[in-house]
Amino acid sequence: MHRRTLIQSAACLAAMGLMISTAQAAGEIRIAHVYSKTGALEAYGKQTQAGLMMGLEYATGGTMAVNGKKLVVIEKDDQGKPDLGKSQLATAYSDDKADLAVGPSASGVALAMLPVAEEYKKILIVEPAVADSITGDKWNKYIFRTGRNSSQDAIGNAVAIDRPGVTIATLAQDNAFGRDGVKAFKDAVKKAKLAHEEYLPAATTDFTAGAQRLIDKLKDQPGKKIIWIVWAGAGNPFKIVDMDLKRYGIEIATGGNILPAMAAYKNLPGMEGATYYYYDIPKNPVNEALVAMNHKLYQAPPDFFTAGGFSAAMAIVTALKKTGGETKANTLIKAMEGMSFDTPKGRMTFRKEDHQAMQSMYHFRIKNDPALAWGVPELVREIKPEEMNVPIRNTP
Repeated sequence: MHRRTLIQSAACLAAMGLMISTAQAAGEIRIAHVYSKTGALEAYGKQTQAGLMMGLEYATGGTMAVNGKKLVVIEKDDQGKPDLGKSQLATAYSDDKADLAVGPSASGVALAMLPVAEEYKKILIVEPAVADSITGDKWNKYIFRTGRNSSQDAIGNAVAIDRPGVTIATLAQDNAFGRDGVKAFKDAVKKAKLAHEEYLPAATTDFTAGAQRLIDKLKDQPGKKIIWIVWAGAGNPFKIVDMDLKRYGIEIATGGNILPAMAAYKNLPGMEGATYYYYDIPKNPVNEALVAMNHKLYQAPPDFFTAGGFSAAMAIVTALKKTGGETKANTLIKAMEGMSFDTPKGRMTFRKEDHQAMQSMYHFRIKNDPALAWGVPELVREIKPEEMNVPIRNTP
């Protein structure tokens, strides 16, 4: 009898615990953020996390709740490792009971995570991983991306430098980010001639051999000659300027980057390209709020990926407000397909076909401001979403 009573008591306590857990869950919306808290893209990941938290606070009017449900953010460090990111997303969905997830920083990690979202039938908002294949041939219906993709980067940069009589060679990392970036750029270039593609390991610090191959391919070409660089994380490919490119009439072009990386741009006044974000370019209330919040919290302007995290938060809260706090994947998908939402870059819209956020890019020209530690990307013009014929690359 005593043993039966103990068993019944244990069962009762377990049931009570389940009821409490269920009640708590009913009052929460759990968001997992899987990102590079450490590793090669640590700076990117930390900016995204800061932006996500500021964005959630801004979008909820400081309540950190939607429809009476508290927003709970669960952080996971993927260290830039695909297998780790994959397992952490699975743990977030299963053990941590995450309703949806955001991340990661690296494209290779994102590609490993995509099938996990499909397996658990839960939303993954990709921010800031860039590779086209994420919303291309590796995509599934649970994937939405607020970050720009390689095609948006490439089309923006093509607007800046694709002209008749120009010969271009590319320098990129030998990974999903670099190869997808160059492929998209090649597809976007219509007027210039493409002479060479140079791929180097992501951890490269000595660019001498690669630069020499680029010089050899370009030096005898007529007209304007440009090396277009697509690079992320460690290493400074702009060191190739030290190889006296001017002697061969060779120029550098690239997209935007985080402010510390743009210190190298100070030596390249007049360089043109297209960027995803620079804090002083967009003029709208959301960006003003982000700049003010970032200065208050960190005594610095928001950076490249801070804006991305903020945009992901705006998308999440906009969607949850549309569903009345409902987090079932099919309900969210219905709400998010074709959904427009405000971000620091202005309005973005999730394209129905592949859930890629359609967004502006910014054609810039670098100015050297002695008061700042980085080269300043001055706006030449905003390239609006409707101007960019971004390919739909997913398969049925």
